[in-house]
Amino acid sequence: MSIGYPCITVGVEGTKQKTCRKSNATGDHLAALIKYNLDALKNIIEFNGKHNIHLFRISSDIIPFASDKEVNTLDWSNQFAEQFKEIGKLIKKYEIRVSMHPGQYTVLNSPDEGVVKRAIADLEYHALFLDSLGVDASSKLILHVGGVYGEKERAMDRFVEVYKTLNDRIKDRLVVENDDRSYTIEEVLSISERTGAPAVYDNLHNAINTSDPDKSDTYWINKVKHTWKEKDGRQKTHYSQQQIGNRTGTHSKYIRIDEFMKYYDEVKDLDIDIMLEVKDKNLSAVKCVLATVKKGEIKNLEQEWSRYKYVVLERSQDIYQSIRSLLKDKSDYPVIQFYRLIEAAIDLEPSNNSALNAASHVWGYVKNEATDKEKTKFKYLSEAITSEEAKIEKLKVFLRQMMEKYSQYYMLQSLYFEF
Repeated sequence: MSIGYPCITVGVEGTKQKTCRKSNATGDHLAALIKYNLDALKNIIEFNGKHNIHLFRISSDIIPFASDKEVNTLDWSNQFAEQFKEIGKLIKKYEIRVSMHPGQYTVLNSPDEGVVKRAIADLEYHALFLDSLGVDASSKLILHVGGVYGEKERAMDRFVEVYKTLNDRIKDRLVVENDDRSYTIEEVLSISERTGAPAVYDNLHNAINTSDPDKSDTYWINKVKHTWKEKDGRQKTHYSQQQIGNRTGTHSKYIRIDEFMKYYDEVKDLDIDIMLEVKDKNLSAVKCVLATVKKGEIKNLEQEWSRYKYVVLERSQDIYQSIRSLLKDKSDYPVIQFYRLIEAAIDLEPSNNSALNAASHVWGYVKNEATDKEKTKFKYLSEAITSEEAKIEKLKVFLRQMMEKYSQYYMLQSLYFEF
C-alpha cells in the first residue's frame, strides 16, 4: 500500500510552480516556465522519495496552456526530453506511482462537440506528459463522468460513445471516479463495465452522493477491485475528510489522525493505494505514512517536530512543552499522540502574546547578524502587534526575509511561514 497526495508540496523550498496570463504566453516565456516547473517537479519527487511517499498526482498546470495549440506551439515533449528523462529515472528510483487529474472543464459527455473536442485534446496532453516521463500504464489519468444535462442515461451513453473513439494511449491510462453531485460509484461501475476503464472510489464523494448509504467503504472498494487489471497496477482509491463547519464536500485542512486510522484498519488488507485529498497535502501524507509504518523510529517524529515546533509555540506553550516531553523517550514511537497534539495546536488561533513569543524565538536565529536598521524594524513591528496596530503576518513576512538573507535553512524548512 502506498499513500500519497496531489499536486502541491507545502513548506518545501524549490517546489512551487508558475504559470502566466495568455497575453504573456510567448514562446520564450513558456519555455522558461516549463523548465522552471519541471525543475520543481524534480524537487517534489526527491522530497517524496526521501519521505517514503510513493504516490503523487502531478499538477495539470505544469505545462502552461498545453492543450491550447494556438497559445502553446512548443514541441515541449522533445524540447525538454532530457529533463523528462531525468525525472522519469527519479520516479523509477524511488518507486513512485504518478498520476494526473484533468480538471472540471475536461468533459467527455458534453452535448457540445466543441467541449468534447477540447476535452480530448486535454487528455492527449496529459497522456503525452506521462508518456514523456517513461512511466507505465499504472500511472493513471483520473476523470469524472461529467454532467447530467437533464438526461442521465443519455449522458452516460455519450461518455461510453466518446470513450470508444479515444486513442489507446489515453485508454491505457484513463480511470473514472465517482463524484459528489452527479454520478454515484454504482453508476461509475456501470460505465466501467461498458468501457473497460477502471473505476476509482472516493469515500467523501460517496458519503455525499451515494446509491446505498448502508454499504461501507470496504464494500465498494472490493466491488471496484475487479475493474483493475494487472497492467493497471494496484487499485487506487481516494480518501478525504469533511472540513467540520464548512460547506458539504469541502476537504479538511488536515487529515484527522484518529479518523484516518479507523479507516486504515478497515482497508489495510485490501492491497490498495490511497490518494489523500486534503488542504495541507504532503503534511498529511507524511503523517499517515509515519502512522502506518510497520516499525517507526523516533528520529522521524523528531524531524517532523523540527518543522512544526514554532507553529505549535505560536499557538500554545502548553502543547509545545507536552510534545517536547513526549519525545524524550528515544525508545518509544508515540506517533498517534504526537499528531493528536499537533492537530490540537493547529486548531487554535494564535494570541498576540503567543505569536510574539514564537516570533522572538525565530528572531533569535538572526539577531546577532542583523543590522541596526533590521533590529529597529523588528522592534517596531513587535510593538505594533502588542498595541494591536498590526497583525502578526507582517512580522512573519519580515522574519522570512531575514531567514532568506542570512541563509537560515533550518527555519526556511520549517512550517512556521506556512501557517
